[in-house]
Amino acid sequence: MISGRFWSENAWIPGADGGWAGPSVFSRDASGVHHLGPVDTIAKAERGAHLPGVVLPGFTDSHVHLGLVDAATLRARGIARVVDLGWNPAEAQRWAAAGSDPAALEVAFAGAFLTAPGGYPTTREWAPSTSTREIDSGDAAAAAIAEMAGFGATLVKIALNTDAGPVWDDELLRGVVGLAHAAGLPVVAHAQGAGQVVRAALAGVDQLAHTPFSERLGDDDIAVLASNCTIVSTLDIHGYGSYGTDFAIAYDTLARFAAAGGRVLYGTDLGNGPLPEGLNRRELEALIAAGLSLDDVVVALTGLSPATSTRLSYIAGPVVRDRPDFAQWLMTATVVSSAQLEEIAE
Repeated sequence: MISGRFWSENAWIPGADGGWAGPSVFSRDASGVHHLGPVDTIAKAERGAHLPGVVLPGFTDSHVHLGLVDAATLRARGIARVVDLGWNPAEAQRWAAAGSDPAALEVAFAGAFLTAPGGYPTTREWAPSTSTREIDSGDAAAAAIAEMAGFGATLVKIALNTDAGPVWDDELLRGVVGLAHAAGLPVVAHAQGAGQVVRAALAGVDQLAHTPFSERLGDDDIAVLASNCTIVSTLDIHGYGSYGTDFAIAYDTLARFAAAGGRVLYGTDLGNGPLPEGLNRRELEALIAAGLSLDDVVVALTGLSPATSTRLSYIAGPVVRDRPDFAQWLMTATVVSSAQLEEIAE
């Protein structure tokens, strides 16, 4: 074989012009795996060895709290990358540094929650004091955002939860979002309680940490969300398979949001109750049942993955395209380094 090259039966290529590429040739180097093109455009002698399966970007859980779970289990159970949405930023910085090893879990993080004085989650036992910054002014917000950026945060997490405490007024909310954007950091919001989801969207928040579940939103509100925000799914936290009213509201919201063209990311809020530490089949099945196309489910899992990475997801055998079987097919994915992919090749 040509060293550093292999070809797979199929591949998912990320990006606006991406999707299923069919039989594809890849090269690899220290920076990761690079898609060279379809097999039929590259001479047989230059394709390398055959990889009998499907190559995808590393699956990402876009909402976890690593301080509350055993991070070592996640990669072994199908997750290549996580986004930690709220913890001690110094500890999160150490997780991210460890993730520079291709054999480890890749970690992006927000650092501490920014919240109103006495706001969520300052009263929660699971949230150490180091995981929150209580913001009462634009100056305090600017200092906290600069602090998180200094630790290496790639986004800012804010809390707007009137069910659990006070929240900022509209002026300070817009100010916090604007300061984060000025620092080049997108904003993800825990928005809970009457009116908070729409407040977040109108203030310019980029992402909702949960599918809205505390009230049923009207179609006009759904249209606003679909035009302005990405939603991280987290459906399974509402009962862990034994679902009730909150799940029903969230499920309906996500179905209408997706139908309106809204972008969905796979996320579980791992650390919140008895969730599987790894890929969550119930979450995947809920996304499919809510009407996402099978391609949109792949985008939800891989949309935040780097175009080139030293860790990818690999599934032996052909792509399964039946909706009832798709979640189980995804559950068979393993996380591999770029070097391991070449070793698997025949």
